[in-house]
Amino acid sequence: MFLIAGLGNPGKEYEDTRHNVGFMVLDKISEKLNTSINKVKFKGLIGDAMYKGEKILLLKPLTFMNLSGESVADAARFYKIPLENIIIIYDDMDLPTGRIRIRPEGSSGGHRGMDSVIYQLASDKICRIRVGIGRPDGRKDPINYVLGKFQKEEAEDIKAAIEAAADAALCIISEGVQKAMSIYNGFDAAQDRQKGKGSDLFDK
Repeated sequence: MFLIAGLGNPGKEYEDTRHNVGFMVLDKISEKLNTSINKVKFKGLIGDAMYKGEKILLLKPLTFMNLSGESVADAARFYKIPLENIIIIYDDMDLPTGRIRIRPEGSSGGHRGMDSVIYQLASDKICRIRVGIGRPDGRKDPINYVLGKFQKEEAEDIKAAIEAAADAALCIISEGVQKAMSIYNGFDAAQDRQKGKGSDLFDK
């Protein structure tokens, strides 16, 4: 059994914000697996599906970002999911918007949600998929930046990155993390963007 957790903040005011990219990727995975993430359990919303003969638990912690690890740890312990079968997906300001990176282990890089996951699971040997959201210009407050919504000009790149991150998570399950890294760690939506077709993902 695998656990895929996308990190974010609950509530309407946080929908489509940069800090909620993990939730967006989880929604895309649930779409691909034809399931819903709508059951309340483990301090979060969960859904489940089968993929390539493996049962997958999809989890959106509802604890707010800084306590995400409580929800992840509760689910992992209940189902006795080994660390190597846990995948965490979250935003990263250190990557340009639309770029993704997969790592099988390592530090949180200062991300508070991943900090919480590492603390609660007492290990940094946890696979993660980081989705780039870029850094704010100049002296703009980084907190307001991550809690802000994507600009229209970013929509196409982030939509492509969400799609790629969802595919990467499923690739990790079916083919292993090293294979997924070899395929998706070079992904950069800005370079791969197809011209002439916009996105209405954030037209709200």
